[in-house]
Amino acid sequence: MKHIYFSIFCLFCLFGNSQEMPIPFASDITSEFPNVRDIAISPNGNEMMFTAQSVMGNLSVIISVTKENNIWNKPQVASFSGMHFDLEPFFSHDGLKLYFVSTRPLNQIETQPKDFDIWYVERANLKAPWSTPKNLGSPINTEHGEFYPSIANNGNFYFTRDDTTKNRKDDIYVSKLLNGTYQEPEALPETINTESYEYNAFIAPDESYLLFGGYNRKDGLGSGDIYISRLTKNGWEQAENLGPNINSDKMDYCPFVKDNTLYFTSKRDHTKVDHKQPLNLETLLREFNKADNGSSRLFKIKTVTFAE
Repeated sequence: MKHIYFSIFCLFCLFGNSQEMPIPFASDITSEFPNVRDIAISPNGNEMMFTAQSVMGNLSVIISVTKENNIWNKPQVASFSGMHFDLEPFFSHDGLKLYFVSTRPLNQIETQPKDFDIWYVERANLKAPWSTPKNLGSPINTEHGEFYPSIANNGNFYFTRDDTTKNRKDDIYVSKLLNGTYQEPEALPETINTESYEYNAFIAPDESYLLFGGYNRKDGLGSGDIYISRLTKNGWEQAENLGPNINSDKMDYCPFVKDNTLYFTSKRDHTKVDHKQPLNLETLLREFNKADNGSSRLFKIKTVTFAE
């Protein structure tokens, strides 16, 4: 059996001594949108969804792209999106359910947006259309904001909650699935959560590690970085920054792992501002529209696997 081995000991093996750096992902598809973020790829690899947002981030929809003959088709607004503020999709492990975050009203009678909740759509088979969205309900959704669903193989449900009654920012929670019922969510320990912002948690299918975003930490390289914590017999280990091969001096967030590849969102900016001669319109537009121009874009990097 092989799995992605994200131990703190092997962070250097994974990224620190590698010549490989993150590269833009699907830029031919995403470049037409002002900002994109939080990718999810289906278990069979033939579908992906990501969030497309306006320049200021006040318009947000989920985009669906399917693959045929190993080629991605043209992007479409997902059938359940396009009317409300939607983001952060996550496929169930059989591909028959998709979780996402939305501020849509709870029913068609209400017109005012709700706080951020986790919703889901489902389908009878991989070729069937998605259902009408359903609110996940309690105990996961509350009067506070819930974000970024991620589910382990055993059904344990990890997500972010912004509990305004506590004297702290966003924290990462888990709701354990026991006998088919989700339990009251618990905040992860202080080896992961701090008084600042923790968010965008991706749980390994076997719960061996957790990737998440941390904002303005003392060991941070930019405004937001991606961190890792491993689950041991003694609990979650102290989270570690994934380092400069992943994180930039800008915002890096929304990790997602599939097939030994780490996908994530970054606002890294490598715009070239010093030029030896005046730019013509073609070279100017090429510089403006490059993937790493400071806009929110998707990146990927291959990881290392180890036999267990």
